[in-house]
Amino acid sequence: MSSTAVCYYIYYRVGAAHERAAHRAIADLFDSVERRTGVAGRLLRRQDEPLLWMEVYEAVRDSTGFETALSQSLDACGFASFLAPGSARRTERFVAVSAH
Repeated sequence: MSSTAVCYYIYYRVGAAHERAAHRAIADLFDSVERRTGVAGRLLRRQDEPLLWMEVYEAVRDSTGFETALSQSLDACGFASFLAPGSARRTERFVAVSAH
């Protein structure tokens, strides 16, 4: 476990034909990840591009455990099938910067 909390920002494009199913899958994904890790996720979409989505997970203390739980939960719900052709999930990890 890390002493530094990590914030995850994961973005991707959802296929227009799969938007409803993707919303249901994200709800299941968030439930699964939170049950397994205690980390709640939030879903955002780009203001001017509604099929560009971003999952946000903040204050993750155990990155290894979190990433394992996230990966397994994604596989279980088959989320890759909802992505737009040519799209992939892109993960960015950020940590707080000290004030000094």
